[in-house]
Amino acid sequence: MHENQFDFSRDVVKKSNDIPVLVDFWAEWCGPCRMLGPVLEKIAAKHAGELALVKINTEEHSDVAREYGIMSIPAVKLFIDGEIVDEFVGALPEEQIEQWLKKSLPGKHAGQLQHAEELVKQGKEAEAAEILEEILKNEPGNVRAAAALMKLVIFTEPGGAASLIDKLEGEYEYAELLDSTRTLTGLLQKNGTDFPEDPVRERYREAIEKLRKKNFDGALSNFIEVIRENRYYDDDGARKACIAIFKYLGEDEPTTLKHRKVFDRALY
Repeated sequence: MHENQFDFSRDVVKKSNDIPVLVDFWAEWCGPCRMLGPVLEKIAAKHAGELALVKINTEEHSDVAREYGIMSIPAVKLFIDGEIVDEFVGALPEEQIEQWLKKSLPGKHAGQLQHAEELVKQGKEAEAAEILEEILKNEPGNVRAAAALMKLVIFTEPGGAASLIDKLEGEYEYAELLDSTRTLTGLLQKNGTDFPEDPVRERYREAIEKLRKKNFDGALSNFIEVIRENRYYDDDGARKACIAIFKYLGEDEPTTLKHRKVFDRALY
């Protein structure tokens, strides 16, 4: 594409409705731009058909640079459906850019993934799980599908959920889900005979059974009672379980809000 024929609205905004467009704002005098340019071209070639690269010389297109608030270069913005969905500034290494893209690009199974997430909201979890398993069969590195499936099967198939942990290692946005999954699957895979003799043992086992049925309200109530009676039973298991449930549900979820203060008081 010759720069003098460039039209940002047509070649970036409208085009991004058909394919994600990676925009590289650069200039001849910019040393880091000369380092980043070949890296972006290599990545674009690798993702041919999934991604388009457009390079914009900020000296020749200062109006576009001003419009998009380019204060420092190289600056890279990713457009999807006419909107900026993510961006970064500076000459990042190839591996880091690939990680950034992995989280930002919709992926070839985006439609299926969205459908699965809608099915979960409708309570059709078995159908959703089938779709997510199929996505992972065809695209094992799809972290969004792995996270969705993990969250879906923690209580019905804790072993299956635990097997997905490796797929999400190092993915910062799923760190809390990973921590929660490790604790909950470890607890759910224990047998009743694994717990030491103690007056709180039966209450602790009841809490785990309620957890299996996703009765979070009841499970939290039982675990908090165990904390009050024997804080360190099963290696502080009740406290760890409560924190894992809070992380799984989210801090703003009504069940979490109901039990959080009671839990804190039980500890102290």
